[in-house]
Order: sequence, then structure tokens, then C-alpha cells
Amino acid sequence: MAFFNCYYKSETLGQDVCFNAVIPENCADNIKTVYLLHGLSDNHTSWERRSSVERYAQNAGVALIMPNVDRSFYTDMKYGRNFYTFVTKELVDYTRKVFRLSKKREDTFVAGLSMGGYGAFKIALREYETFSAAASLSGVLDISSHANPSGNWQIDAFLAFGDGDTLEGTNESVITLVKNFKGDKKPRLYQACGTEDFLYEDNQKFREAIKGRGFEHFYEEGSGGHEWNFWDKYIERAIKFFTDEK
Repeated sequence: MAFFNCYYKSETLGQDVCFNAVIPENCADNIKTVYLLHGLSDNHTSWERRSSVERYAQNAGVALIMPNVDRSFYTDMKYGRNFYTFVTKELVDYTRKVFRLSKKREDTFVAGLSMGGYGAFKIALREYETFSAAASLSGVLDISSHANPSGNWQIDAFLAFGDGDTLEGTNESVITLVKNFKGDKKPRLYQACGTEDFLYEDNQKFREAIKGRGFEHFYEEGSGGHEWNFWDKYIERAIKFFTDEK
């Protein structure tokens, strides 16, 4: 595997941006790709520094693209930059060109932890023509209970979403997205959460919301909190979920 620390000028964000990339060296073209998203207090280096994800990617023969989006919740922010468009449009196009990644939907995946788990499901449910599968580890899947004036992340939520009492009923809510999904290509979804995680109830609410809606949805849980020991274990399972032949 080759590791790249990449910088370029983003037209979407109007500034220099950075992302990390892990690319298989024995693949010349059409490389399967996981866009791997960080959590609220992390950045584009966290997966590489705190987990064995590069080894898991090598075993599976997939590329990893790890962008930095600050504390944006992977949104086109109300008071900030258009990070959703940057990740889903510009970054996908740019990395496919530079690294000769596959342009096929069936070879393109998105995964993340916590804020990134929310981002991964939101992106796959909205950009289902681009992404065939997504994985959420300890995701903020009930965003409406946190992104409000009395929620956990008041300032971050205000900057990302604006001043509102709830995001339920909007396309920023992954629960709303699964309930209202009308696309002809449902993404496959992998969900995992620790039983001691403070976001466990979020994950149970999403798990109930998706039942009976025709998605290929695989749920796992195990002992653990909001911690890297859990995420390191389950990102390997998520990559296998992406790449196993169906």
C-alpha cells in the first residue's frame, strides 16, 4: 500500500484542503474505494493514527480516501463552507482522476465513525447513484436530538444547520431519509455500535426506523463505548461487508 498526504486548492471551499489516501500498489486501474470519514473531534489523520485500517484495506485490496471537514457534520453549512458538496462531488471527482479509482457505483463506498457515521449514511442515502454501500460506526443517527438549541453540540449545530428546533423531516436527518427514500437504487447499509456507547439509543432508533423498508441492512453490536478499540474492530468488518461478493 502507498500512503499519500495530499493538498490542493478546492474550488468548492475556496481554500487549500488536505486529505490522506491509501492506495493499493498492485492495482493499476478501477480500484475499489472507501471514503472514510472522521468524527467531530478528529481530523483526516485519525483513522491512520489510531486504527489498523490500512492493513484491513490492504487485505481487501481497496483504496481509502480520508478527508478533513472540521466540525461541519458533513453539511453545506448554514454559516460556513460547503463540506457536503466538497466530499460528495469535488473530492470524488478529484480522487478518481488523480488515483485512477473505479468510477463504478458498485466499487464506491463510504464509512465513518460518530459524526462520520452520520455523514456516511446521509451521503449514501442522498448520493445513491454514486455510493453503493455505507457503514456507520457509533453514528450520530438521531441528529435531531443533538443538533438543537438544547442539544449536545449547540454551537457546531448552529453553524452547520442554522437556528432550528429540529432537523426531523429534512434531508439532514438519516431517519427521515430512510423513511422517505424513493430512489431506485437502495444502498447497502452496515451499522455497528457499542452497548456502552452514549449514542446507543440513537442507533436503536435508526435500527427501528429502517425495518421493513426494503434495505439490505446489517446490524452488529458488542461490548464497548465511544472508543477506538471498538471502531478498529468493526471497521474491518465493515470493509468486508463492502467487498464480499453477493
